[in-house]
Amino acid sequence: MPRRRTSSSSSSTGSSTGSPSTPRNRTPQAVRIRRRSFGDFVKAFFAFVALLVLVVGVPGALAVSVGWPLPHGVPELEWLQKPITTGTFLNILTVIVWLAWAQFTACVLVEIKAAVSGIGVPGRVPGSGPSQLLARQLVAALLLVGATAASLTPGLSQLGHDMEGNQRGTVAAAQQTPGGGLFAQQQEQAASTAAALAEQAAGAAAHADAGGSASKADDTKYYRIQPPEGRHHDSLWEIAERHLGDGRRYKEIFDLNKDRVQPDGSKLSEASLIRPGWIMEMPGDARGGDLVEMPEASGGSAAQQQIHDYGKSGDHAQGGGAQQGGGAQQGGGTGHASLPEQRPAPDQQTDRQTGHQEQHQQHATSTNAASDAFGLPQALVGAPLLAAGLLGALGRRRRQALWQSAFGAVGGRRGMEPPTPTGDAADAQDALLVGADPEGVRLLDRSLRGLAASLAAESRPLPTVYATWLSGNGDLHLQLAQPSGNPPAPWQLGQDQTFWMLARADAERYEDLDAAAPYPGLVSLGTLDDSRLLLNLESVPGIVSLSGSEADRAAVFASVAAELATNGWSDRMTITLVGFGEDLTPLAPNRLRHLEGIADLVETMEAETRQRRGALGAAGHDSVLTGRTGPAQHTRWAPHLVLLAAEPSADDAMKLAELAADAGRLGIGYLVGTESGDLPGAAWEMEITGEGKLLAPLLGLELDAQLLPVPLQRAVVELFIESDPEREPQGPATAPPFLVDVSEQGRPAVYARLVGPYEIIGLDTPDGDRSALLHEALALLLLHREGVHPRVLSSALWPRGVTDDVREALLERLRAWLGTDPDGSPRLRTDSTGRLTLAKTVVSDLDVLRSLYHEATQGRGVDSRVVRGRLLTDALVLVRGPLLADRPEGRYRWLTHEIIDAQLPLLVADIGLALSEFHLVKDRAEKAIEALGAALNSAPGDERLWHELLRATHATGDTDRLQALAADLITRSGARGLPPRTEALLDELLPTWRDGVAAVG
Repeated sequence: MPRRRTSSSSSSTGSSTGSPSTPRNRTPQAVRIRRRSFGDFVKAFFAFVALLVLVVGVPGALAVSVGWPLPHGVPELEWLQKPITTGTFLNILTVIVWLAWAQFTACVLVEIKAAVSGIGVPGRVPGSGPSQLLARQLVAALLLVGATAASLTPGLSQLGHDMEGNQRGTVAAAQQTPGGGLFAQQQEQAASTAAALAEQAAGAAAHADAGGSASKADDTKYYRIQPPEGRHHDSLWEIAERHLGDGRRYKEIFDLNKDRVQPDGSKLSEASLIRPGWIMEMPGDARGGDLVEMPEASGGSAAQQQIHDYGKSGDHAQGGGAQQGGGAQQGGGTGHASLPEQRPAPDQQTDRQTGHQEQHQQHATSTNAASDAFGLPQALVGAPLLAAGLLGALGRRRRQALWQSAFGAVGGRRGMEPPTPTGDAADAQDALLVGADPEGVRLLDRSLRGLAASLAAESRPLPTVYATWLSGNGDLHLQLAQPSGNPPAPWQLGQDQTFWMLARADAERYEDLDAAAPYPGLVSLGTLDDSRLLLNLESVPGIVSLSGSEADRAAVFASVAAELATNGWSDRMTITLVGFGEDLTPLAPNRLRHLEGIADLVETMEAETRQRRGALGAAGHDSVLTGRTGPAQHTRWAPHLVLLAAEPSADDAMKLAELAADAGRLGIGYLVGTESGDLPGAAWEMEITGEGKLLAPLLGLELDAQLLPVPLQRAVVELFIESDPEREPQGPATAPPFLVDVSEQGRPAVYARLVGPYEIIGLDTPDGDRSALLHEALALLLLHREGVHPRVLSSALWPRGVTDDVREALLERLRAWLGTDPDGSPRLRTDSTGRLTLAKTVVSDLDVLRSLYHEATQGRGVDSRVVRGRLLTDALVLVRGPLLADRPEGRYRWLTHEIIDAQLPLLVADIGLALSEFHLVKDRAEKAIEALGAALNSAPGDERLWHELLRATHATGDTDRLQALAADLITRSGARGLPPRTEALLDELLPTWRDGVAAVG
């Protein structure tokens, strides 16, 4: 069906204009404007005639030729019993024609209202079918030559504008209603620009007639960016299509003009970011009447002087002048937009940006090197937010399995070690460790929740956010659907009224807040230069369509689903996968659900759309954003995002379009795949290419897409399945990854004490500032006896990135420090997969602790009570405190990815419980209490230890001691109270314990 094209731009003056309450956005960038042809006017004329005949002519003809077909009074029974004559038959047909005319007229009115207002998908007239389709085509043809044919919504076109350029005379057009003073101002500016170009062309022609000897540069043609015309805006794509014959050649225009100073003092840094009045040098084969050649500088016209001056600038005139303007301008991208007057002093700002750029370049260099040299999956290495979400979810899954094993199982499953991944799963895990940016996720989450809390404190609603850009230096930019006033501090206005910006330094000052996640539907789509785009799927006023090959679309859909399911900036949500992704549900069973067909989806979403509309109305909210800042923010308004990979039929597409028309207000988002790229009701259209580019020409975007190909999907899902807490263990209990000889003959050459303060025996302390780095590297290797990928090691030590030579230098120092065994073999080795491993002669106390417990419960201690008691006692003596108790601030951040913080307390608790049982069998209650107390020092929150301590104390027969222990437990439990199982045990061992609590109270 004919679809309306939309465009947007932002106000350069900073003034906000009226806007529709529910802005309709088809494209957030100036669209490709096809000039009206004679054929368009002919089509419009015939459409007008057809509408006139059908809407006015038909009823007129019926009234004149047939008259009123129905009886003028209430018919009697005899009238109904009369035979049907020719006149009666004609009257019946006339009634049918009148009904068909009424239905068609209703369709015309509905289509005209939707086309003129640009708000929502046209409503369906019941039973209309082909009638509404005909009305839509006629109305579209009629309005094709008018300004009302294009609906307007704000979008992404202004992402990346710098403030310098916006302080000049760019005409505001975002969310404007045609007409009024501003529309007149646009017409006036368009007329003045046309006159200026005519003057320039006349000057150039006069210069040519005078026989002036122009150089090759003087023959170059130029184009001056036109001001907005109605609701349409100039774009490089359009300019290339008009003057070069192919819109895809816009890159040639961009390359000729990149970073050259424009008349308003700003520079072209992104192909989608152009402003009225800018001058574009055109390729030599450019054709068209509105192009001008180099005018004489003495022509007297300011426009002529500007074009002349511009022609003398650039690389060909200044020897690389396009490289000027580094600092914030370098690299372009939306993430670099800033307000210099609200940021640190210029010198500090430049230094900080330079440092961030160097770090980013180092990180990119090391990342690429890792991918090339070590074969890690680049799709995860280059997706920091996705990797952080998957890694965090995997850690939670493994902890849950560990706790369930410890608290819910018996015997050999206690102290269970998570399975060690191999093959593709191991590579995927390493890629997650390398690529994850948990700090970036934390800052994004805190910043958005902090914004929501600040707005709630000011009784202001959350603005609708279409997209978010994370720049390379950590700044956060929100693209708003419409101007929403000044943001609360420390947020700042960005380059115009539709951008709110937060500097990384300000984001780092946010603390954890008890506020609902305001924009849980944000999901990464890809990167542009060093900036990452997150689209807010639930705010899109309609469907987002994705075209491309089936395999490429599947990789995008899987990436979107995986990040939505595991991201760290949302609370609750439902993600419905249709036509794909059944095997992805293990990533987040509580969030992901799979439907087989579109019919089930339509039925489900119709019901949910009705329910959400009713709930919003009952609560008095105009959108879910209003509800998220109210008293019920934690209990409702979670988003529902639908990912439909297969292209729907025409009827299903129309049903989805109707459902999606109001989806942005309801917190529902739709991402739908299509083969043809032409999907009815699509608000934003994207395409994924075989080269991994995500294209949206009408949005002005060409991103390096974030993908999750099928082989990588399988590897990631395997990690989650292997860690499923509900999965039954395969075979006997998993042994520790590294067992040491705990006899006297098994003394190691190098012994590191990690459980408690960090100490190393058998090595000299390295001199200089590199000592701490070497100690940290050794600790990481000791905690991963299965081997550590070199890239994982370097990313753990240098989270912001490091170059290859620095990493290799560290490994050489580490090898030299660890030395060799008596047989000459190095203690730091590389296995067949390229991972770093330690020799068996390098041991930690954690290795010994695991080995002692394993030997006591599954080795020699099983058959010998004496041996078991000695091994358990020796193991408990090794526990001197938490892991790496004295680690310096800012180091060992990689421990947040580990589960050792959960494993060690559970292991110590298991040892304490086993030793307590060993003593209680022989009625040595005091010994049991001593063992349990030692274990509680390292695992104070383990309920099992407290239960055994209550039983051991009860075994002493000292009621007062038991009462004191119960009181201590009650004090520790605080406002939460005692766990139910603990209360039940106290009821059994000390029935009067509640009286003691009441007395204390």
